[in-house]
Amino acid sequence: MKKIGIVLLLAALAGSVFANGGTQQSGASGDTIKIGVFEPMTGANAAGGAMEVEGIRLANELNPTVTIGGKTYKVELVVADNKSDKVEAANAAQRLIDQDKVALLLGSWGSSLSMAAGEVARDAGVPAIGLSCTNPLVTAGNDWYFRVCFIDPFQGRVMASYAYNEVKARTAVIVREVSNDYSVGLAKFFSDTFKELTGNQNAILTTVDYNTGDQDFSAQITSISRLRPDVIFAPGNYTESALVMKQAREQGLQTPFLGGDTWETPEFIDVGRERVEGAVFSTFFASEYAANPVAETFLREYRTRYNKEPAAVTALGFDGYLLALDAITRAGSFDRKAIRDAIAVTKGFSGATGLVTLDTNGDATKSAFIKIVQGGKFVFKTIVNP
Repeated sequence: MKKIGIVLLLAALAGSVFANGGTQQSGASGDTIKIGVFEPMTGANAAGGAMEVEGIRLANELNPTVTIGGKTYKVELVVADNKSDKVEAANAAQRLIDQDKVALLLGSWGSSLSMAAGEVARDAGVPAIGLSCTNPLVTAGNDWYFRVCFIDPFQGRVMASYAYNEVKARTAVIVREVSNDYSVGLAKFFSDTFKELTGNQNAILTTVDYNTGDQDFSAQITSISRLRPDVIFAPGNYTESALVMKQAREQGLQTPFLGGDTWETPEFIDVGRERVEGAVFSTFFASEYAANPVAETFLREYRTRYNKEPAAVTALGFDGYLLALDAITRAGSFDRKAIRDAIAVTKGFSGATGLVTLDTNGDATKSAFIKIVQGGKFVFKTIVNP
């Protein structure tokens, strides 16, 4: 009889675990649920990672719990440094899943880093929400990866249209960080649209490449100067992009520079200083365009804590966390598959950066904001709706 009692007790406990969606395998333990954050806290992209984590932590401070089945659980953030490295990004995601048993992943700054971790998340059946990773390949063929930002085909069209309509450019040169998937992809989408707008397949005079970490761009600048383009499109990491522009201005090249969302970091201005004045880029959010109560709360609380204006990727980090909690609540479970399914059907979710509706690829349809470096600050110019 004792053996039968033990068997029945074990069976009952097992049934309890499965009834709760396999909580031990889904990031919930006792009264706590874990959300994994994999971001570059060191290395070439550390400034970007830090800004996204700021937004995630702020959202967690303001919304530290989630209620499932009438029970309130504390949400614990587990942050892993992916060291701005593709291999480390995959390893960080694996540790968060295997060791920390997180319910889902948030991250990462840098499309290459997100793509590296994407296979890990997919194979383990753990949902991931990208924040500012804009390359289409992040979600392509991966039913477990989603994002709260727009993607590069749209961003490329926005900047090509700006070059054509606002700069009145009819020729362009592309400066590409060839070791960066984000830069390569965005350059292609700009190029395709610019050729279409000009009606000239030779409108891109040349593409010059460099590698992440390069410091001397004199050869590229000399090549560009000889061609005398109307505009230069130079999407890339903030440090290298600022150095390209700084050295170009020092060598007398005054052609307008356009770029993408990665430029919106304080380091871009710190490195380039007055040489990056007039640089124009697309991004995800503008404080001047706080369009809903969530944005107003985000701005008020961020300004109170940090006494400065937030970066767009900080707002995306804030939104990614809120969407994660919203999906867990709608799933009514900590089961990873149930959470994934809830994320996939997200429609009209209100975040600081606007409404989020995910398409069949898991991508958000969002507006783009155009900013310019003016007086040593990032200044809002206009908004472009999809």
